[in-house]
Amino acid sequence: MADNNEIKAINKTGFAQRLREYKRKPLSLVLFILVVLAAAISVLALVFLIVYILVMGVPHITPELFAWEYNSDNVSCMPAIINTVVVTLLTLVIAVPFGVGAAIYLAEYAKRGNKFVKLIRTMAETLSGIPSIVYGLFGMLFFVTTLQWRLSLLAGSFTLAIMVLPTIMRTTEEALLSVPDSYREGSYGLGAGKLRTIIRIILPSAMPGILAGIILAVGRIVGETAALLYTSGSASGLAKGLMSSGRTLAIHMYVLANEGLHTDQAWATAVVLLVLVLLINTLSAFIAKKLTSKNK
Repeated sequence: MADNNEIKAINKTGFAQRLREYKRKPLSLVLFILVVLAAAISVLALVFLIVYILVMGVPHITPELFAWEYNSDNVSCMPAIINTVVVTLLTLVIAVPFGVGAAIYLAEYAKRGNKFVKLIRTMAETLSGIPSIVYGLFGMLFFVTTLQWRLSLLAGSFTLAIMVLPTIMRTTEEALLSVPDSYREGSYGLGAGKLRTIIRIILPSAMPGILAGIILAVGRIVGETAALLYTSGSASGLAKGLMSSGRTLAIHMYVLANEGLHTDQAWATAVVLLVLVLLINTLSAFIAKKLTSKNK
């Protein structure tokens, strides 16, 4: 029997062999160069954006920027950070149960090929492409005016929940559909019911994909401005409650840059926002990795 170290993948080719292949098929070489060039441009654009924000913002990060109370001198972003965390958590509490529940129905309970399911998917994809300003106008007319919630974190959170619901629903559905049918059949063969199979087998296996959708939703929530300007307002201080107005980090940065008086602090706020999103994504990826290793 051959040693495992001597076994090589059949699709692993050396540089000389690939070069001969490219000489035989020049179009493959052109396609390879274009793909590598596209990947390099994408990475360089991202690196340039991050480095530029850090260079412009890091020198202006001061202790006064993180003071508990906002005033015209320190233009502290601490109230905005707290408001951002509150809005993000409240939005996820509202959107995740509905999004995951709808995805479970579409993937596990609805008949495959059902026209009603196709209609729901089409509507969800359509809602994902609607500009955020439209959601903001809807939230202002319905939550702020009709329900008389005024400009508040609650109105903003419900508006954002509607906005990110299609993303969570579609990514969760795709994650559930990617679970092999053999998992379901094995669970049914052992006597488990449908609900127990979904809770104990399907959801844990699809958890990385579900968390990926939640990460996308968090990124959109944290960076949203247009929808929140019409629903939660731009009050500078810390919101006293869910029915009070308050600005998030993205709105705080927009207001500072728009006024033109605190441009340096706006760049510093951009760095804080970048770090906050990075921490949330890192934490979510860590949780997804732990859940994946636990289910193996």
